[in-house]
Amino acid sequence: MNTSYQPQDFAINKRLGLIFVSSLLWATTCFGQTLDPAIAKLGQQVYMTTCNTCHKPEASLKAPGHFILSSMPPRAILAALETGKMRVQAKDLSDEQRKAVAQWLSNKPLTETVIPKEAYTQFKLPDAKKIAITHTGWGGDLEGTGFRTAKQAGITAASVGSLKLKWAFAFPDVNQVRSKPAIVGDWLIMGTQFGDVYCLNKQSGKIGWHFTAKAAIRGVIHVVQKTSGPQAFFADNATNVYALDVKTGKLLWEKRVGQHSQAANTGSVVVYDNMVYVPLTSLEVVSVLMPGYPCCSSSGEVVALNAQSGNEVWRHRVIAEEAKETGKKKDGTPAYGPAGGIVWCSPTVDTKRGLLYIGTGENYTHPVTNTSDAIQALNLKTGKLAWNFQATQNDAWNMGCPGGPNCPDKPGNDLDFGMAPILVKQPNGNDMLVVGQKSAMVYGLSPDDGKLIWKTAVGLGSALGGIHWGMATDGKYVYAANADNKYALFGKTDSLHRPAPGIYALEVATGKLVWKTASPPCGDKKGCIEANSAAPTVIPGVVFAGALDGHIRAYSSIDGKIIWDYDTVHAYETVNGVQGKGGSLDGPSPVVADGMLFVNSGYGLFGELPGNVLLAFEVEK
Repeated sequence: MNTSYQPQDFAINKRLGLIFVSSLLWATTCFGQTLDPAIAKLGQQVYMTTCNTCHKPEASLKAPGHFILSSMPPRAILAALETGKMRVQAKDLSDEQRKAVAQWLSNKPLTETVIPKEAYTQFKLPDAKKIAITHTGWGGDLEGTGFRTAKQAGITAASVGSLKLKWAFAFPDVNQVRSKPAIVGDWLIMGTQFGDVYCLNKQSGKIGWHFTAKAAIRGVIHVVQKTSGPQAFFADNATNVYALDVKTGKLLWEKRVGQHSQAANTGSVVVYDNMVYVPLTSLEVVSVLMPGYPCCSSSGEVVALNAQSGNEVWRHRVIAEEAKETGKKKDGTPAYGPAGGIVWCSPTVDTKRGLLYIGTGENYTHPVTNTSDAIQALNLKTGKLAWNFQATQNDAWNMGCPGGPNCPDKPGNDLDFGMAPILVKQPNGNDMLVVGQKSAMVYGLSPDDGKLIWKTAVGLGSALGGIHWGMATDGKYVYAANADNKYALFGKTDSLHRPAPGIYALEVATGKLVWKTASPPCGDKKGCIEANSAAPTVIPGVVFAGALDGHIRAYSSIDGKIIWDYDTVHAYETVNGVQGKGGSLDGPSPVVADGMLFVNSGYGLFGELPGNVLLAFEVEK
């Protein structure tokens, strides 16, 4: 799920506890080792004096409690303290103290898994200047459609039922897989939770080369063809942007683009016409849990870099004005604003109009702005705002809500646009911009001026419900994944307001509902959540969509009937010799190319099932 989705009600505490029983069992199986008593003592002491105030159960689980944290690998906890969400809270701790906390919480030594040499293979591109880039970026194209032609896919509605698992690759030490592969010739390139970038052979899953970035890679890789051959671009959560030579896996340049102390990156970069467009969010949404934090001063941003040099070309702030003191908080300390309007999602390029489309999140504080929970269009060359469409007004919210000193008066509902806008050409030749929101509302907008053409609700929506990571379109229909479920809605349901998670198909021209298929029930499966949050992918006749229950399913694009289903939640014998297990499917869409389907499995956040594998399926020949 998008990182701004946070539990708001203590009623889900018991549910999360049940969910993480299975997580703990998985972690113990993979990392069952003895911890040094001295390290455990130090870690417990530091945690209780520094972390426990926000992470104890009675803190309403706005921050995950000890029981939940204990399901995470120690390397994941350390990464959060060093370069991730908790880097501000942990800034005064020593390296020894951070490592001790990570090991005590997980009850496992901080050791890095070594991949055996047998997992590697010779890397070779037959002709780097002519190599085919068959999939790249968030939605597979600049328009973010998530659509693959029959020729690109190599899979049809008739052959999808023959898909069989070909290989599984396990990412060492991780509990979530939230990137997805770009495909260059016979090679897959994708990032990981700890900043590792792997180049894997498409047929065997063997490693061709490996690069290590400085922080987690939460988006996907964008590859473009240059005169010298293909180059890969991506950002890490510490806002470092990288350009790699795909032929060698070597660094060409690196540039840190965040200026605010808590700037971060979740969305994927997009590259077009020698420019790299980088979306920025902010970790202030988490830091507000510290009662004394001076809330808030950050703004969502997009930074454009020269793709050749990494030099900054322009910078757009979602909130144009700088934050200033606006009054006093409930505890008498100064309040600051406006702030927020973060950019979680990936930008979308409109080459015809010369525009870049982004979605924005909620305001963190008052005063509110008209640029929060909005779709914005920026000039590709200058970053100048062309138009702004705000879907939800007065949505001031942060993780201090409800009741914390940093929570705004009359807080909103945290209804971000977390997905990349989709630019689609309709059968009549007209363009439409379609976007989905965590309110569960889907909008059809004019790409020329942002005016509303239609809107359709596909659910109830909430901070944890509605449309999270995205939709896909074949030009006729737009396919939306709805994450509503009784836990996402915090039990606030009745006979007239029942969650209806699943996949929805809407007519692009009118927004009219064509079909809907509910997320199948979990039955007695432990840790299972019935919902669709991950972005889908569509090919002629078939919609592929992953679910929080760990299943990847293929739906008929005609009527929504499920025509293929695979449960990823089990252990795997992997091609790289690392213990692997599947979990919830969340975040990016699956990738379809050349008769193969690639699925990331595992999402150890927000009560979902952890996992650490990339799965490759192939149609029987």
